[in-house]
Amino acid sequence: MGGFTLDREAQRFFLSSGSTLLRHALGEAWKRFFLPAQISGAMFFLDDLDNFATPVAQDVARTLRDQFQWLGINRMNYSVCFSARSDYFSAIRSFAEPAVRFYTKFYLEPFLAEETTEYAEAAFRTHEKLHGLSRWLYEKTLGHPYFLAFICRELLACTQGSVPESPEHLWPRVFQQLERNKFRLDLAQVPERELELLRTLAGAQRDEINPRHFAPAFQYALFGRLTEKGLLIRTGRGRYKLYHSLFREFLRQTK
Repeated sequence: MGGFTLDREAQRFFLSSGSTLLRHALGEAWKRFFLPAQISGAMFFLDDLDNFATPVAQDVARTLRDQFQWLGINRMNYSVCFSARSDYFSAIRSFAEPAVRFYTKFYLEPFLAEETTEYAEAAFRTHEKLHGLSRWLYEKTLGHPYFLAFICRELLACTQGSVPESPEHLWPRVFQQLERNKFRLDLAQVPERELELLRTLAGAQRDEINPRHFAPAFQYALFGRLTEKGLLIRTGRGRYKLYHSLFREFLRQTK
């Protein structure tokens, strides 16, 4: 960005809160940087908003709504985009409906087989020799965007940017990286009793399970806690499953 100068000795302000500081900083940035450079707008991206360390995580969405609404009213074209769990707004809908309506919501679903092929073509930058690879990727990931991106990145690293002739031969190395960078982090804050339940579910014959089949060995509350942590998915009333088949494979290998 050009067309502006920086003051090394800027005027000092005594502002009362983080919200006030943010509003002042963005206002100053708009006037001193964006307008002189003729930049029409800016967008902020925040990942995993539900993990922000606040007493009530949904307070962050309300605060952001207030900030960016005020900026828009004052002709500063800032936008904010954040990711969170699909039920993020459920706890605030009853008493903060305007905050919910402020955001346009998009739900990220697993990719279809055709979309997986499109992603593989973009990742490997080619249309050739991808039919078998894209089918293999879909079978491994079931279209899960994170796992699809992770596995493609690792395959590219293994082959130095080319399409692998036999991805299955590289799978042990890729899965080792997935274990280190994803699954062990998933379990980092899981107590022993919850870990025991996860391993029991991984060993079950069916993907979907009912908690009553595991009572009284495991309390119903454990299923709720693991769902909140994103390690279980509630598929219906009284039905749960591990969040992905690759996670199940990891649990089975580490028993």
